[in-house]
Amino acid sequence: MKQIWDDMKNNVEIVIVLVAAILCVWVRQPVGICVILALCIAALLAVSFVRRRQTKRRLTALTDYLCAVQNHLTLPPIATDEEDEFGILQSEVYKVVALLREQYAAEKKQKRYLADMLSNISHQIKTPLTAIGLMTELLEQSSLSDARRLAYAHKIDTQVTRITWLIRHLLTLSQLEAGVLEMKREEISLMAVMEQVQDSLGVLAELRGVAILLHIPDNLTIKGDRHWLGEAMMNLVKNGIEHNESGGYVRIRAEQTPLFIRLTVEDNGNGIDEADLPHIFERFYKAKNAPAQSVGIGLALARQIIAGHNGRIDVQSVKGQGSVFTVKFYFV
Repeated sequence: MKQIWDDMKNNVEIVIVLVAAILCVWVRQPVGICVILALCIAALLAVSFVRRRQTKRRLTALTDYLCAVQNHLTLPPIATDEEDEFGILQSEVYKVVALLREQYAAEKKQKRYLADMLSNISHQIKTPLTAIGLMTELLEQSSLSDARRLAYAHKIDTQVTRITWLIRHLLTLSQLEAGVLEMKREEISLMAVMEQVQDSLGVLAELRGVAILLHIPDNLTIKGDRHWLGEAMMNLVKNGIEHNESGGYVRIRAEQTPLFIRLTVEDNGNGIDEADLPHIFERFYKAKNAPAQSVGIGLALARQIIAGHNGRIDVQSVKGQGSVFTVKFYFV
């Protein structure tokens, strides 16, 4: 019944004409027919006038709404209870405006992220570039001995290597955070990955007198990218080595549960200050006891790589007693 009434309201001109035709057939007198036709025309003109006024009012309201969005950059709710074509138009306009605002906000966030990233990169490479400039000036001195010249050349090479490493890792981190770096999904042995990490960090561990201990089942496998997973694990193990002393250890354990694979990287080193714990996975954050050469992106990079493998990482630490990093790779 409501649908019939709505159809009558939307087609009131047709209803008026039909009623006039019925009355004309019923009256059958010229004078009466003329009166009925005159009233019909007047009614049609009145309906047309009312509809023009209503359309103008609704168009004005819609225009004011769009101007408010444009001028104040807000998204107030659109006020309409109508279910006709104009009401549908208002609803679609609101959806389009909401979508455009979301895209604008995402674009603004991306621009801010890029600006921050460029600022971070320029800040991080400023110091080694300054050192390279100073040593280049020293190399231009004609009185410089060959030994000093070679020493400065070696230092310049070290700084260039540092800048290259820094830019590569920053770009990788930005790609991971933006979700544009695709990782392979292949079955890999977790023991093989950790043995490669152990081999790569063997010299550093030996120099610091720290043992890398592996307790991983040979048959434990994980679906992921061997290269990037190794990069993440290397950062965790390297962190344990750098915050440890001679005679210490970094122990890696792994086990499988029905829901996930749990991997722990435990060390008995200096531990992490309680105030630093909430921030150690933030990009460029350096803890109070971090090595001088640290730039604070290793753990941030590890977290992003682990997240890309459907995992999460947590840390527990006691100052002076060591740290335990727990990584969980979920199957679903």
